Amino acid sequence: MSEVFKGSFTQQEPIPEDGIEAAVDVMRSGRLHRYNTAEGELSQTALLEQEFAAQVGAKYCLAVASGGYAMATALRAVGVKPGDKVLTNAFTLAPVPGAIAAVGGVPVFVGVTDQLVIDLDDLAAQAGQADVLLLSHMRGHLADMEALMALCDDAGVIVIEDCAHTMGASWRGVPSGTQGKVGCYSCQTYKHVNSGEGGLFVTDDPEVAARAVILSGSYMMYEKHLAGPPAEAYAQIRYETPNISGRMDNLRAAILRPQLRKLDAQRVRWNERYFAIETGLRDTPGLTVIERPADEVIMGSSIQFLLQGWSATNVEAVLARCLKRGVELKWFGGAEPVGFTSRYDSWRYVDAPAMPKSDVVLAGIVDMRVPLTFSLEDCALIARIIKAEVSAVYQGS
Repeated sequence: MSEVFKGSFTQQEPIPEDGIEAAVDVMRSGRLHRYNTAEGELSQTALLEQEFAAQVGAKYCLAVASGGYAMATALRAVGVKPGDKVLTNAFTLAPVPGAIAAVGGVPVFVGVTDQLVIDLDDLAAQAGQADVLLLSHMRGHLADMEALMALCDDAGVIVIEDCAHTMGASWRGVPSGTQGKVGCYSCQTYKHVNSGEGGLFVTDDPEVAARAVILSGSYMMYEKHLAGPPAEAYAQIRYETPNISGRMDNLRAAILRPQLRKLDAQRVRWNERYFAIETGLRDTPGLTVIERPADEVIMGSSIQFLLQGWSATNVEAVLARCLKRGVELKWFGGAEPVGFTSRYDSWRYVDAPAMPKSDVVLAGIVDMRVPLTFSLEDCALIARIIKAEVSAVYQGS
């Protein structure tokens, strides 16, 4: 009888007990709003910001309502205005072009390579169109960040990093999110720390940080931000910057602080699972494993592989056969957006020209979550199922 996986691809680990206790303390106090503190008390949100800034080595940190809000705030804070073009990846998820559209910007898509990172040659060709790149480290794949930053610096392009999938990852020892002007992280349930929704914003630029704090809805209480810039940074900005409220509350911050302290240990566990699956998928006829560069320290919370040159019918057959055996795969080559998966031409509020080279790559990308609730035995079983079903379709095609 064929093996069947019976686990859940959406079940997360429970919140740590110290996070639950801290959240209960916040609820008992009734002081959930980040600026509602007793005399001498430091809010959970301010402490979270201070701790995360130290963790990634950034000067300033702001905790906000979501990763998408962090990106839109970053775009506003660096000066993107309605009608401005903003470069971004063709391979990404809807909140990235959504953040650009939210500030009235116009997404300009840059191609993807078969390593699932932004195409630096295409970026160089398009760099003259825009002053900002909203760089998506999609599904945790980091481009050569030194080469990318040199290219953008030479072209005068400001880089904002979308690190929704790379919190805890690094390139040549530099934490993801700290090489561009701003790094934006997500704390949504399926990311590396879980507060349901939430986001974090880091920068070393005091002016950008001050704008972000006012934008987030500080009500001139910016001096309560332990990880914010000095008071003088707000001297003029506080009069010119609108309040677009998107604060994180103390309840979510209390849940997140213990999780961030465990992030390095969680990375080890995720990567054990990732590489167990990757090892099991190697040498599968018709399947290409994405080779990870030695310069990259990954957060293996999802895994991708390529079915290069396959017909849509055969890719869909693999997905259906795997699902019948309990393995949920997502495909980025479908003509219609499904769930979290979509393509650059799915977002019809953008007038995007066809991208034939990227279309070839996107047509082969298969994606799978790797929750920490999977055991290493689960990962080996999942790899066996995928390998068997890909092989069966490939050999029968």
